[in-house]
Amino acid sequence: MYEPQEDSFLLLKHIRHYSHGHVLDMGTGSGILAIEAAKKASKVIAADIDNDAIAHLKKKIHNKKITFIVSDLFSNIKDKFDLIIFNPPYLPSTNVKHIDLDGGRNGTEIIERFLKQSKKHLKDNGKILLLCSSLNKDIEKLFKKHDYRYNKIDEAPLFFEKLFVWELY
Repeated sequence: MYEPQEDSFLLLKHIRHYSHGHVLDMGTGSGILAIEAAKKASKVIAADIDNDAIAHLKKKIHNKKITFIVSDLFSNIKDKFDLIIFNPPYLPSTNVKHIDLDGGRNGTEIIERFLKQSKKHLKDNGKILLLCSSLNKDIEKLFKKHDYRYNKIDEAPLFFEKLFVWELY
């Protein structure tokens, strides 16, 4: 299971401002973003591809606002959301020692799959909070390709990269 690191904490500090209504925490990992979202949202779906992580979270977190489901991105998601939170695997495969961080050959393959699917799961005026890295080359081109408007709302330097939080709509 993915233990929260700098990326999760950077995204965490923006959840309260954006969270309302029906929220999806895609790739929930440790569940900390879903827990934060539930403080303001009426309902939170916490989804992850990892069966073991979801089983662990169901035992550990008892919040009536949060529903945990196993899903490969949107494969088991039918609803529309006011907010979708995604801290994806974003590192290029060559830089990765742990599968939870493997974003594919250039680090954007999973992000692009997400962008292709996420629009049909956003309510009118819905937003996405997406964490990316400076290692994700041409990320703004991907946003444009999939017809998203976007704003960079935060960034933090790390040892060999910068992390960014993007608001997409």
